[in-house]
Amino acid sequence: MVISEGGVVKGFLVLAMLYSLFLANPVQANPRSASIVIDADTGAVLHESHADASRYPASLTKMMTLYLLFEAIEQHKMTLDSRMPVSAHAASMPSTNIGLRTGDSISVREAIPALIVRSANDVAAVVAEALGTSETNFGRMMTEKARKLGMHSTTFRNASGLPNNEQKTTARDMVTLSMRLIKDFPKYYHFFSTQSFSHKGTVYKSHNRMVRNTPGVDGLKTGFIRASGFNVATSAKRGNRRVVAVVMGGNTAAARDQQMAQLLDRSFNQNPVQLASNAANGRAVSSGKDALQAPKSKSVSAMERGTESTPQAVSKPQETSQSQLQMQKPSVQSNDGWSVQIGSYQESGRAHAQAKAASRWVPGEVVVTEVEISNRKMYRARLVGLQEHQARSACQNLTRQGMGCLVVRS
Repeated sequence: MVISEGGVVKGFLVLAMLYSLFLANPVQANPRSASIVIDADTGAVLHESHADASRYPASLTKMMTLYLLFEAIEQHKMTLDSRMPVSAHAASMPSTNIGLRTGDSISVREAIPALIVRSANDVAAVVAEALGTSETNFGRMMTEKARKLGMHSTTFRNASGLPNNEQKTTARDMVTLSMRLIKDFPKYYHFFSTQSFSHKGTVYKSHNRMVRNTPGVDGLKTGFIRASGFNVATSAKRGNRRVVAVVMGGNTAAARDQQMAQLLDRSFNQNPVQLASNAANGRAVSSGKDALQAPKSKSVSAMERGTESTPQAVSKPQETSQSQLQMQKPSVQSNDGWSVQIGSYQESGRAHAQAKAASRWVPGEVVVTEVEISNRKMYRARLVGLQEHQARSACQNLTRQGMGCLVVRS
């Protein structure tokens, strides 16, 4: 077969066009990414990106396993000292596990940290069989409970989160489950901050580095399978405010944790005017015990368009009441009085590095200022000197690159 010179040139042109399209659409670099943050008290959605897109839960599944276990204790079907037998099926579960053997038994008190700290798949199967006779039946129980909690986009097939093409969820459903664990079982929530436990002489340390590394974080759970990427559900309290967040599809555990830390900083920095605006616009998840459900809409959502829908820091003047304006600090009114906030960090060097990295996509001046958050000295990184449309466009581009950001008035 003879290929003409013109054909070769055309081929190169096609490849060049495809390459340029890939560069122009970096969101495709991590199609598994999804995230959501809500205010635990008001249910206001503080941030969401692809929050209703179908994802694999991985070991976040074990939060539902724990929910049903806590419920069984509350209903006096079990106690913390109840012992659960280990079947051949449970003993055969692959890593991660704690090496249970057929014929062994484990108490509920031992099972809870094994699920949270070690994310033990064998223990998840033990709980499933203790509560549902078989893991298959327990999967049906989990799905039924999910529906009752308002998790309408979630289907469970096993108790552990091991790969199953039919086991799907969304970031919104996972944040709903996280909220219900906190509100429905407050006396068991402290287990989610456990950093280590021992079983038969072996000490296991938690995969959840957020609890020990990020200010205010006191739970919940991490998860990973190849199909899902790195997931985490997190609850944090700073001052009198608590927020609950989910990040799914991280390329690495470190990248996932960094994104979560940035989202928490942004969310805690939102002021009361923003929170009231979020709730008034209907972008809220009910925090009540019986009605925590994701809002449904038939309109095309921002997530379906593949764009960031984080509430912006300042309402447009015509949408802001006089009383709200008095609550906001005076700001520069010039066209270039906008900035993109990258996050707040414990070290000034890291704040500078993050802002510098963001400056590859944002044409602003790097500014790092010292602030106090929950009585802790932090360093806030911003890129300043932007016009409003530049700041909003830049923040969308940063989000596609996997970096959290917030548009603010300088």
